[in-house]
Amino acid sequence: MDFRFMGLDNDMFKTIQHILDVADETEKPANAPSKTYVRDAKAMASTPADIKEYPNSYVFIIDMPGVKPTEITVQVEDNVLHVVGERKREEEEAEVKYVKMERRVGKFMRKFLLPENADTESISAFYQDGVLTVTVEKLPPPEPKKAKNIEVKIA
Repeated sequence: MDFRFMGLDNDMFKTIQHILDVADETEKPANAPSKTYVRDAKAMASTPADIKEYPNSYVFIIDMPGVKPTEITVQVEDNVLHVVGERKREEEEAEVKYVKMERRVGKFMRKFLLPENADTESISAFYQDGVLTVTVEKLPPPEPKKAKNIEVKIA
């Protein structure tokens, strides 16, 4: 627990914070998840998304409030759509303290396994009012295979 955000800045609470931080580092089991894994898991769990299927495309609608469009990365790798962005805390004046902090800052991330008929060469992304819309076109259905006649030979 970080007592600094509660407005408790005296030395006793700083000492308690230091003890808790050291305990967290020393008691970590060998098979515990890394901080990066935990951070990414939280980012994925807290980034809401809707997925729509249209006759010719899939549309992913992802809330990314406060993230600048230049700080959003949309990639496709091994048929997985990766959407990553980060909202940074604004620089504050030294004498300003938070009374309450509810707006989320940090990494926004989602990964989506694309269907087999997704055209990974035809993807577009559009960002407006804190909402990212990624459209993935569908591949045309494969041509039905024609029956092939096999000649039966006489031995």
